[in-house]
Amino acid sequence: MKLHPKLVLGVAVLAMGLLPTMAGAVSYQPEYKPETPKGPKKPPKGHAYGYWCRGESKKHVKGEKGTAFSRCVRAHKRAANQPNLTAREACKDLKGQKHVPRGDKGTPFSRCVKTVVQQRKEEAAAVTASVTA
Repeated sequence: MKLHPKLVLGVAVLAMGLLPTMAGAVSYQPEYKPETPKGPKKPPKGHAYGYWCRGESKKHVKGEKGTAFSRCVRAHKRAANQPNLTAREACKDLKGQKHVPRGDKGTPFSRCVKTVVQQRKEEAAAVTASVTA
């Protein structure tokens, strides 16, 4: 072999060896996006309390009673069946928990209180609409 083809071959082998290293140096880190609730946008009819808790985790945490989702569903059921309870009293099972994942707004308790208030507003609107119809 002549010197020129050996040089080209050596440069090609060197480039093939460095290409994966250079690609790894410029790694792509996707931006963190909190879990977005999935499901219908309109509130359901009937007793579908899970609609209000669709952003909560369904994974069980050791040492806690139930999942975050199940505690939220119980709170919404309690709020629907006992209208004399305040939203804070209905969500008392979720009180004392900390902010867990980065990017989520509020604690599970504050999100529960917010959705119970929203649930009651939409239930009141549905009752008003059925009375006027």
